[in-house]
Amino acid sequence: MNAVKLLNSFRIWLPKKHRKSLDASWKEGIPGNIMLTLTEFYLTPYALLLGAPYAAIGMLVAWPSLLGSVFQLFAAERVRHAKSRLQFLITMTRLQGFILIAAAGLCFWKGLLPVVLLTVLTVLFKIVGNWIASAWGSLMSDYLEPHERGRYMGGRQLIVGLASMAALAVAGLFLDGIRSFSMELGFGLLFLFSGIARLISSYLFRNMEDIPFEEKPESRFTFWMFIRRFRQSNFVKFVLFSAGITFATQISAPYFGVYMLQDLHFNYFQYMSIYLVVILAVLGSSPLWGRVADRVGNAHVLKFTGGLIPLIPLLWCVSTNWYYLLAVQIFGGFVWGGYNLCSANFILDSVQPEKRVRCLSYFNLINGSALFLGASLGGFLAENLPPLHGYSMISLFLVSGVLRLFFYALPINRFKEVRANVQKVSSRELFFSVLGVQFSPSAQEQD
Repeated sequence: MNAVKLLNSFRIWLPKKHRKSLDASWKEGIPGNIMLTLTEFYLTPYALLLGAPYAAIGMLVAWPSLLGSVFQLFAAERVRHAKSRLQFLITMTRLQGFILIAAAGLCFWKGLLPVVLLTVLTVLFKIVGNWIASAWGSLMSDYLEPHERGRYMGGRQLIVGLASMAALAVAGLFLDGIRSFSMELGFGLLFLFSGIARLISSYLFRNMEDIPFEEKPESRFTFWMFIRRFRQSNFVKFVLFSAGITFATQISAPYFGVYMLQDLHFNYFQYMSIYLVVILAVLGSSPLWGRVADRVGNAHVLKFTGGLIPLIPLLWCVSTNWYYLLAVQIFGGFVWGGYNLCSANFILDSVQPEKRVRCLSYFNLINGSALFLGASLGGFLAENLPPLHGYSMISLFLVSGVLRLFFYALPINRFKEVRANVQKVSSRELFFSVLGVQFSPSAQEQD
């Protein structure tokens, strides 16, 4: 009931001509995010079930990210030739659903071949997913004014996140219940359901309105032209900052699941719960972060949360207690909720509408390349680092935390807020405002 009230509260002020599309967007987001949640959190356990070693887990994350990023160079051209961003989204989401259904068919195989095939399907899934993200971000930015994005996206995240949280919980309980019968069948049904959810999402896109998209010749620029402007471009500075955080994060990110299932021997209920509380924390914090970002600017929130991100893997090094790790994940979800929300909104604020597809493509290319390098290095380190407190994974988490802090401290994070009418507040005031303690309304506007 509270979620419905929140949804109604942010729908009141939406632009009238786009109300139908924005209403359809959160409905489409429910099956779409269920699909993303299930594939994100259960891809590694699926690969382990098929017989993937540590190095293969790293490659399962690294290669799809790299190739998906390289193919981002063609995203702008694909959208331009499609002429309709909405039709492009419908076609690509349908294709993504069939890829997941094909992945479900690998469930009864064992050995290297099904792991390789799963990696190939994940590459295709990632390529299509990145294209979808570029077109979706461009279309959504045309639906919303800059001052509306934080509030709407935060509310949308709450609605679709509740559905994702429920799906994650049911999936964990389902796998735990079917363990004694057939885990292979359980994972096959899970990925089949994910594919069907994406097909439902594709169908619901039809309820959104298309907005004509035309990329003017003067708005086209190559990737190298984009990179060469890193000294002058505020957006390129942000992209490099984000890539540094992504690289350091992905050194350890693929291996939390491996650590829980193979080192700590968590059951699927415990495994699911660790990720469930993250989603819960993101859900609870996203609307709060969105409202605060609309007032103080996305850049301030990004720098604040970016400074907290290095703490997350370091806290994993302290204890193996399940209850303690649940608390760490709540903190992590709170931090990542603000960082991810404001990253998306900062991109939309920073780029002119006719350049958004191309800039989103280049952002995804750089970020995905950083993900590839981080996951590849993580795969090597996971098998070669000496154990700390009895586990080599803890050594990996320590390396990741130190590198996150290193990249956060580099001068590349000196990007600035692009919106003019935002309030200047200290980091302390920002933190308490997210918790509901309001800062002074007399704060000066940011220069």
